[in-house]
Amino acid sequence: MDVARLRTSWNLVAAHGDQVPLYFYSALFLSHPEIRQMFPTNMAGQRDRLVTALGHIVSQVDQVDRLTGFLRDLGADHRKFAVRPEHYPAVGEALLATLRHFLGDQWTEDLARDWADAYQLVSQVMIEAAQAAEQVNPPWWVAEIVGHERRTFDVAVLTLRPQYLLPFTPGQSIGVSHPAVRAWRYYSPANAPRPDGTIELHVRAAAGGAVSSRLVYGCAVGDQIHLAAPVGDRLTLWSAGGADLLLLASGTGWAPVKALVEQVAAEGSRRRVDLYVGARSRLEFYDTDAVDKLAAAYPWLTVTSVVGIDPRRPGEVTYPVDRALADGDWRSRHVYVCGSDEMVGRTVQTLSRAGYHAGQVHHEGLGRHWYGPAWRTAVESSPQDDSGGAR
Repeated sequence: MDVARLRTSWNLVAAHGDQVPLYFYSALFLSHPEIRQMFPTNMAGQRDRLVTALGHIVSQVDQVDRLTGFLRDLGADHRKFAVRPEHYPAVGEALLATLRHFLGDQWTEDLARDWADAYQLVSQVMIEAAQAAEQVNPPWWVAEIVGHERRTFDVAVLTLRPQYLLPFTPGQSIGVSHPAVRAWRYYSPANAPRPDGTIELHVRAAAGGAVSSRLVYGCAVGDQIHLAAPVGDRLTLWSAGGADLLLLASGTGWAPVKALVEQVAAEGSRRRVDLYVGARSRLEFYDTDAVDKLAAAYPWLTVTSVVGIDPRRPGEVTYPVDRALADGDWRSRHVYVCGSDEMVGRTVQTLSRAGYHAGQVHHEGLGRHWYGPAWRTAVESSPQDDSGGAR
């Protein structure tokens, strides 16, 4: 298997942009129309995710040992889409047809064999992982909405009670879907695990977001939604040991940070935690009661609110990292960052310029076109990837 040839051929195909996923899905649905029902009605958000991810992973197949854990998680996670072993050959056929179409005369028998072998290796790992996961967890959990509070026009706080315990670690993300919507969106719980098993989600309705809009505007107490197994470890505290923490959050990025604070409290450790919570205006601080209660309850926690936009300084935006760096030197601490793509990207760049090293700055990652944290982690950890993008 010539891995260099795989990468080169994929780069040539990827240069065709949006035409690649359009051709891929046309080939897949025409040859296997029964698969269409597994995808959302509106494919705009789905368009390039699967084909781009497949191309990336298959072209990195020589690193399969490093990617095995990720592929296993991905295979287990795909059970929530009702993916079965018989679906993998159909996807492989559509992928090869897409490559053949865009490579034209450069598509050879040897190259076709390499791609088929690579895809077979990747799909086999995912299939075996899905089968193993069946012995441990369901494809998804059914959860009842036991609390639904609209905090602002586009933000709601939901409290969910899964029918069966859904174990997770603060900082991980959980897949969420509504039965009426064939799509999944990842959210980080805003709480550490509770004795009653309930989960708190902070959801902002995104423009065109079928899942988020349904959760904010179209759900009520008593409704049921689906939850998928937790993924990701980039925002967990495992790698931080007992170090003091600097937490930087904005918008609904406050949710996983809140869970981290609760975890520190449950550990009873002697960490010092400084938390900077940002919003564009004072009216957008949607969870101030919870923030104030945490600050009052724990003497090791210091909270600073950061208003991003000041009418007296039009055009200027103040981020939590700006205020934090103005207040002190935090280079002895682990820093956790969560918020919008713009906020996370700017924060990481600012910290890097200020002398903070990558190992102490924790964030979920960037890349809108991936399914969730598992995809983003795999892409960012690949030395060959230059896809960029924003979360």
